[in-house]
Amino acid sequence: MAKVNPDKTEEIFEKYFKAGRILSQVRSEAKDRMKVGVSMFEVAEFVEKRTLELGADGSAFPCNLSRNDEAAHATPYAGEETVFGEDVVKLDIGVQVDGYIADSAITVDLSGEYGDLVKASEVALNAAIGTVKDGTNTAEIGAVIEDTIIALGFKPVGNLTGHGIDRYTPHAPPSVPNRRIGNGSVLHTGDVIAIEPFATDGAGRVVDGSLTEIFQVVRSKPVRLPAARKLLKELEPYRTLPFAKRWCKTEQLDFALLQLEKAGIVHSYPVLKEAGGGMVAQTEHTLIVTDDGCQVTTK
Repeated sequence: MAKVNPDKTEEIFEKYFKAGRILSQVRSEAKDRMKVGVSMFEVAEFVEKRTLELGADGSAFPCNLSRNDEAAHATPYAGEETVFGEDVVKLDIGVQVDGYIADSAITVDLSGEYGDLVKASEVALNAAIGTVKDGTNTAEIGAVIEDTIIALGFKPVGNLTGHGIDRYTPHAPPSVPNRRIGNGSVLHTGDVIAIEPFATDGAGRVVDGSLTEIFQVVRSKPVRLPAARKLLKELEPYRTLPFAKRWCKTEQLDFALLQLEKAGIVHSYPVLKEAGGGMVAQTEHTLIVTDDGCQVTTK
């Protein structure tokens, strides 16, 4: 479980909060740029470059710009010319300072037609945050999220969850459900988690789409092929943080990634799509559990 080292509490807490402050500013500035007709690639590049300009050590994962029935893991490919239409866009940003991560998402409704759906995920997140303190079971969080979203006329996306956060690892135990479950995990003071309710007017679950632009190195293992070795060397600065294909300069990139994936060295993150084709809204904050509540790092 993602805990703050008690020997370095003050120093580590400040890194989490610094990452959160940077993320909050980048999120606000990026939201202002998201308009119909604007390049998705330019917004993603802005997010990632602005993160560095404001003093972070880098992105914790590629900027996600998932539209409409896409719930997560959509990021532009190199040179993509797609522009925003009247879309429901999930802007999901990760920032890291010395490997300590802030993770937050908002939904920007460029259509002007899905305000109630967006509100459902926002209200559910606030309700969930209100339950968190030392001793809270994640099952309680899932129940509150589900009840809130259903009460507002929508469904939670049941097979997407929030998560713990560790150094250089944006997705760590425990899982934080968006629906009722039988047994959860007990949270303790110092745990760092991200809560991210997804609301939909569709089927309430996601499936893998056909596109994949995000990957992550998950293990170390020798490889023979020169292209794969060269790519692994290029990926060393990201450690175990997810990366985008558009960040890579290695020739024969697709071939090299395929070999690394076959060897179990790299894990892929396909775009996740709502199974029934419904619209999806997401809202997310990172928080640190305290004795009697929590501190949100990404407000």
